[in-house]
Amino acid sequence: MRFAAIETSTEWCSVALWDEGEIAALERRAGNRHSELVLPMLEALLKDSSIEAVAFGAGPGAFTGLRIACALAQGLAFARGLPVIGIPTLEALAQESGAGRVVACIDARMREVYYAALEKRAGRWHEVIAARCVAPQSAPRPPGEGWLGCGSGFDVYQEHLASKVSLVRPQIHPTALAVAQLAAPRLAAGEGVDAALAAPVYLRDKVAFTKEELERRP
Repeated sequence: MRFAAIETSTEWCSVALWDEGEIAALERRAGNRHSELVLPMLEALLKDSSIEAVAFGAGPGAFTGLRIACALAQGLAFARGLPVIGIPTLEALAQESGAGRVVACIDARMREVYYAALEKRAGRWHEVIAARCVAPQSAPRPPGEGWLGCGSGFDVYQEHLASKVSLVRPQIHPTALAVAQLAAPRLAAGEGVDAALAAPVYLRDKVAFTKEELERRP
């Protein structure tokens, strides 16, 4: 199987091409330039190669980035009649870490984080603590030991989160390569859906404080 993967849920922009188990990938730190960068990156990677499906980082993450990845995946799939599969961002973050027990945590702004504890069993990730949007000081501690904390949430809120894990690697971020690795067995099992059914996972509807809320902030 050959398919494309897109990940734009954080400040990083990455794309990947899975071709019968071989992966080629491109990545750039995008800031807010995802819409400008992602399509040229994808075109450079695909080089008019045919694909059979599209995978994307479905969230949670930056609202605009999630919409960009989903819309691009849908556009590619609609034009070619291909299945689409969304991969949870926190799962892709755990996959990128290379560890077996991961607390994945992304800064959600507004003094909250996207947070989950995932454990790999028999080659698949399982949620020990389900993905949620939570204040960092209220994030639950995962059971047992040996947990790796990764993602931008551990960088921004280290004082609240570092004690919940054994080791912290905040520089790890979700990538299209990890999305492709997770998508491959699921697509092979027929888990792809029609492009019209693809949708981001937000976990939180609110994107910013109101003026009044900002004025009340300590």
